[in-house]
Amino acid sequence: VAEEGATVTITEVVGVGSSQQHLESVGVDADDDARIEVRQYALGGGTVAFGTAVTLSGDRARTNIGLRYFADGKDRLDVNHVVRQRGKNTIAHVRENGILDDAAEKALRATIDLVHGARGSKGNESESVLVLGDDVVNKTMPVILCDEDDVAGNHGATIGSVSPEQIDYLMDRGLSRREAEQLFVRAIFEDAIIHAPEAASHAAAIARAEEVLGADVAHDFDDGVDARKSDAPASEED
Repeated sequence: VAEEGATVTITEVVGVGSSQQHLESVGVDADDDARIEVRQYALGGGTVAFGTAVTLSGDRARTNIGLRYFADGKDRLDVNHVVRQRGKNTIAHVRENGILDDAAEKALRATIDLVHGARGSKGNESESVLVLGDDVVNKTMPVILCDEDDVAGNHGATIGSVSPEQIDYLMDRGLSRREAEQLFVRAIFEDAIIHAPEAASHAAAIARAEEVLGADVAHDFDDGVDARKSDAPASEED
């Protein structure tokens, strides 16, 4: 429960083995002027399921939900994002983007519910999926529910592969097609490692990056994080 004027940030980093599963459900209720930031990184696993529901009960409450994901092999990713906008002048942004490789399966349900009385509210949802494997199964099911006139709701999805122009550009510079595709995978893991808020999630992101990209690449990211921390100005306590 986020009380009036509160700011809440939830960061999740999930990377488990192909024989493991991770199932979770998170619910948030936001009062007047509360700010809710949800950052999720799904980095692989036999079955990974995110259930996230944010209710903007108060006036002028806001939420940003962001998911970045990677699934390969026979991984299964199942995501259910729900935002219920009940207060007046609330704002919701839900953004998902990720990569599917090999025979991975992903199902995404993203719902923005503009409830009666939520006048002046705006809700936006978008997803971008990069498909690398021939046997990938992708399901994207965006939903906008509306029971109020003075509101705005938008959703969209982009599904595709790396463009021939991008591949040609990178191959002209000495990369194989597979190496070029892996650059997009690297970007997801680098983002997860950089934004890991504490030791356990940082270790999980590194361990999964080692499995997917190799130890040398994974620790390149790690070294970069350490360098940025050492360059940061010291606090007064330091």
